[in-house]
Amino acid sequence: MDIDKLFKDKEFLKKEINFFISKKHIKIIQENKELVQSHIKKARHNIEFYKLNKPHSKFNDWLIVTLYYALYHSALALITNKNYSSKNHYATILILIKEYSITKDEAKLLNDLSINKEDAELYTDLKEDRHDASYATDIKFDQEAIIDYENKVLDFINKTEELIQRWNTRNWRARGRE
Repeated sequence: MDIDKLFKDKEFLKKEINFFISKKHIKIIQENKELVQSHIKKARHNIEFYKLNKPHSKFNDWLIVTLYYALYHSALALITNKNYSSKNHYATILILIKEYSITKDEAKLLNDLSINKEDAELYTDLKEDRHDASYATDIKFDQEAIIDYENKVLDFINKTEELIQRWNTRNWRARGRE
């Protein structure tokens, strides 16, 4: 996945999204706040499982898998909040980039409350490591890597909740003016 190209080349991003729409891996859905909250709840549930099992470094490969799915459910909460569903991990990242990447002026305003290139790279890096952890026959994840991912995933989940809260507050206020 070429994250740089997806951020820089909006036509390429649009083409990739249209491909997944045509394959029905991305769908436009009705507003569903309960589903958004369910994904956040599932992300937090996965983090609880991770924390419960973190002391057992023998199973670092499964800790990576758990962190990835916590991150993935946060990503699903974000795209559901924008009325999309996705059946593909790559398609999910495409919608995140489309719907949550921002301009420099917006970046100054929102600072860390946006999905940026580093968040997208975290998603893809953890996705690759999740794949290795699930299917490789060797065990290659040390405690330092696990803790680094833990911190980044927790930051992403917190950012997800803040973005959704701000989005909902802004939409609620806009509806009140109509």
